[in-house]
Amino acid sequence: AEWPLRRGVITEIINSGIQPVQNLSILQAVGPEKKLKWGHDHIRKGFVALEALLVKCSGKYCVGDTVTIADLCLVPQVYNATRFKVDLEEFPTIKRINAALEELPEFREAHFSCQPDTPDELRGK
Repeated sequence: AEWPLRRGVITEIINSGIQPVQNLSILQAVGPEKKLKWGHDHIRKGFVALEALLVKCSGKYCVGDTVTIADLCLVPQVYNATRFKVDLEEFPTIKRINAALEELPEFREAHFSCQPDTPDELRGK
């Protein structure tokens, strides 16, 4: 019972605690002058909590050594963290897990830059 609970908590921290503050409608409301700081500060705050939890329960991936929904949520959030200039060196566990996930062919193939409708200027990034 402990592993599903951890998986759920990690998923919810990312999916409902960090990600929604970067939705386009929120960033438009914040305004162009403040959106970088807004995104940075909220992602960083969420990553502080997430890192503390992952230190306790991660294996190769977020929860042990099997890919779970928590991992599916983590990769795009790390991408957004980079977009919003969050220093990932501050989060070594998140950085390590993301690197392991990015090695998996399924994650490489699912990257937005590999999708058929990706604009040419964003392909392969």
